[in-house]
Amino acid sequence: MVITSTSSVTCSTVFDIGNYKTKLLKIEPQACTKQNSPPKALLIGTPSEAGNFPVLIFLHGYLLYNSFYSQLMQHLSSHGFIVIAPQLYLVEGADATEDIKSTAEITNWLAEGLQHYLPPEVEPNLKKLGLAGHSRGGKVAFSLALGRLANISTDLKFSALIGVDPVDGMDKGKQTPPSVLTYVPRSFNNLDMPVMVIGSGLGEVKKNPLFPACAPKGVNHRDFYNECCKPACYFVAKDYGHNDMLDDETKGIRGKATYCLCKKGKSREPMRIFVGGVLVAFLEAYLEGNSSDLIAIRDGHVTLPVELQDIDFLV
Repeated sequence: MVITSTSSVTCSTVFDIGNYKTKLLKIEPQACTKQNSPPKALLIGTPSEAGNFPVLIFLHGYLLYNSFYSQLMQHLSSHGFIVIAPQLYLVEGADATEDIKSTAEITNWLAEGLQHYLPPEVEPNLKKLGLAGHSRGGKVAFSLALGRLANISTDLKFSALIGVDPVDGMDKGKQTPPSVLTYVPRSFNNLDMPVMVIGSGLGEVKKNPLFPACAPKGVNHRDFYNECCKPACYFVAKDYGHNDMLDDETKGIRGKATYCLCKKGKSREPMRIFVGGVLVAFLEAYLEGNSSDLIAIRDGHVTLPVELQDIDFLV
């Protein structure tokens, strides 16, 4: 699809809650007791009304819970998307190989298993399937889409790829395995799908001298986008941090850590609404064939909930 400019002013509602009522479903794997059980625990955000809806797999960040993204998931579902957020692990080392394998297994499970857990008359359209991830989850999403593990593949084809403040390791030269970045501009030329990269302006700023930046220079959103080929788009929110798209409240030790370890903005809500809105606009453009909202954002015809530090489109 080619995005073309428009001279008319578009009134977009992608940053508002959509028209669909939604449900959040928590699904636990049932070993040997239930047919069509998923390979990992899932949090599913779905419209609760009848319809045929595109599907997005969304991968959580390092040592985070999928439940920390529940408000973002409900935003997407209210606009007519089924969001599948697996809990890839509870404790994990630096190597993301198992995360990639698990994501492939979940993707392959969708065709036979997903329908059994959705509300009546809600149908997943797996021909319109997106893959997204935050932080380390963004690295995993790109790794799977790029085929970084030669022996891992999926039965279903992805139609869109999104990295939400993706991170490929601690620093340039200190990437965690398997490495995604090559540091060759436009080297992601085997991605047969549109790509969006969302970055946080404060992600590469240290919270304090004792902790590294959560999205360090050399392995962050800027480097991911530099290797993308068209069609691709890029947004960086100026005054917001690496975890500012999470729920307003994230409880427990890990939830409290999301406030302490990363430089953050004044409030999570604007960044979360922005991420939700551009995700909706991007998915509408490339899964649904309706690019009006994405064009309106690109051309400055929409009031954004955040100030942008950078915006770029490869078309």
